[in-house]
Amino acid sequence: MEIKQLGKHDTLLFQKLIELFREVFEDNQPWIGQQEQYTPLLRSDFIVYVILDGGQVLGGLTAYELADYYSGIPEIFIYDIAIKSEHQRKGLGEMLLEKILKYGRSIGAREIFVMAHAEDQHALDFYKKTGGESETVISFTYKPTK
Repeated sequence: MEIKQLGKHDTLLFQKLIELFREVFEDNQPWIGQQEQYTPLLRSDFIVYVILDGGQVLGGLTAYELADYYSGIPEIFIYDIAIKSEHQRKGLGEMLLEKILKYGRSIGAREIFVMAHAEDQHALDFYKKTGGESETVISFTYKPTK
């Protein structure tokens, strides 16, 4: 088993990770993902780790490195983290989290943050167990119109 950071030529593995996210998050929305669409995403400020076992993607994490225009010290926003259902609760999520924490330390990041839905108790328990400190915020979303 290995953790691999994806680069711009790893579009097939990235596609497999997206399929895993859709499965774990039970995302049934129409999807037209094509490998060619992923190359522009796999850039230096988009961090992607996958856990591989014999070429099979067991889990992964995506994050964005954000430039803080006040201090110049980067921050990292974890966008998604998921492990295939049959491999959950075996320490793989913690391995991914440690990998992004190590990356954050290597670039001198001020903080690494992640959002979780209040009703997602599994996610809340995971982040608390791994040392995350919660804060109450209200997130607003906008739907752009044509």
